[in-house]
Amino acid sequence: MREIVFDTETTGLDPRTGDRITEMGCVEVEDFIPTGRTWHSYVNPQRSVPAKATEITGLTAEFLADKPLFADVADAFLEFVGDANVVAHNAPFDRGFINMELERAGKPVIANERWIDTVVMARKMFPGAHASLDALCKRFGVSLETRDKHGAIIDALLLADVYLELNGGRERALDLSGDAGETGGTVVFPARPARSQPLASRLTEAEAAAHLTFVETLGERPVWKKTGLL
Repeated sequence: MREIVFDTETTGLDPRTGDRITEMGCVEVEDFIPTGRTWHSYVNPQRSVPAKATEITGLTAEFLADKPLFADVADAFLEFVGDANVVAHNAPFDRGFINMELERAGKPVIANERWIDTVVMARKMFPGAHASLDALCKRFGVSLETRDKHGAIIDALLLADVYLELNGGRERALDLSGDAGETGGTVVFPARPARSQPLASRLTEAEAAAHLTFVETLGERPVWKKTGLL
């Protein structure tokens, strides 16, 4: 199952009042495991960037001035996403911004039913606990060392790790219970050849006698006697 973990950075909180996207980041996952494929772009918002937004993201209007317009990267973004579901932390926020930009560029929007909100997942799993991305990274032991500012691709990579943990963690890669073809979802270990010469016993006569004495105290039909080792 292919999905896209997605994050945006913006000039503010509300696309309906003129705020715009400044950065987009996508991480491809297959069956919750990152594949290594990513897509990223800065975006010229064609407007000023408030100081508060710069404080959070480090992005300035000057830095973004020579970056592509959203319309210039919309097709590349849609091609990368394809028909996959989109995973976002506080999905209504990212959905509102990306669909506003897509509409403005005359492109098809991403339908509501294709969005997966990790905030909703986290609140169901940990009722009453903090559900911010930072809090979930700390809960699951996802390192925040590479992030000193919020960035779309950095946060999407962090969210991909959190999303995996919200779906059971890396043990899912073993697929112990699902349909795994010929093995039926079980782990198969290769057969080992028999030793050419059996290892010599390291059990002393005194230890063997002491063990036999103990077994005799277990009743008439102890399991040890069924093994044929006595």
